[in-house]
Amino acid sequence: MSIQNNLQAVLKQIDGRAKLVAVSKTKPNEDLMQAYEAGQRVLGENKVQELVGKYESLPKDIEWHMIGHLQSNKVKYIAPFVSLIHGVDTEKLLKTINKEGKKNNRKIACLLQVHIAQEQTKFGFSEEELLNLLTPLLLSELKYVELKGVMGMATFTNDTDQIRQEFKSLKNVFDKLKTQVFVNDSCFSEISMGMSGDYQLAIEEGSTMVRVGSSIFGVRNYH
Repeated sequence: MSIQNNLQAVLKQIDGRAKLVAVSKTKPNEDLMQAYEAGQRVLGENKVQELVGKYESLPKDIEWHMIGHLQSNKVKYIAPFVSLIHGVDTEKLLKTINKEGKKNNRKIACLLQVHIAQEQTKFGFSEEELLNLLTPLLLSELKYVELKGVMGMATFTNDTDQIRQEFKSLKNVFDKLKTQVFVNDSCFSEISMGMSGDYQLAIEEGSTMVRVGSSIFGVRNYH
C-alpha cells in the first residue's frame, strides 16, 4: 500500500466529518512529500526540533500542528509558524504561548488538553480545573492566544466501550465550556480526539479533528 492510497482510504472513511491531521512524526521528508503531493496539507509532529526542521525544509503552505507534550521553554521555536498547538495542559504554558505570540505579533491557536484516560501517564486538565482557570480576567489577558477547543487522548485499550465513554466525557467538557465560558466565541469549535485505532469511534462521539499516523505512513520509526 502506498502512502497516497492509505491517505485516500482514511479520507474516505472520515468522509468530510472531521479534519484530518496526518501525524508524520519520525517519518522522513520523502514520506511527508508523498502525502503532500496527494493533497494533504495538515501535518502533525510531536517533537519541537523535528517540527522546526521539517517546517524549514518543506513547502510553506503546510499547516503544522504540534500534537505532543510541549514544554514552555520550547514554545519560542515554533511560535512564528505553528498553526495549532494541541496539548495545552498548564496555565504556565498558556501564558508562555501568549508571550511568544506577542513577540511574533500573531495569535497562536491552541486546544486545551483534557485528561480523559484512566492512565496516569496522560497529561491534561480536569473539567473542574478548566472551569476554575478560564476566568474572564485570564481570557482578557490572553490577547495572543486563540482558544479553539479541546483535545483528549483515550486510554490505550481494546475496550471500545471504555474508549467511547472517554470520548463522550471530552464532548461533555467541550459542551460545558461552550455554554459557560465561550458562549459568544465562534472560534471555540474544535474537539480533537481519535487516532489510527479509534478515529471512527471518535467521530461518532463528536470529534471534529482526528490525528492519524500509522494508518497513513505505516508504523512509527523509533530512533
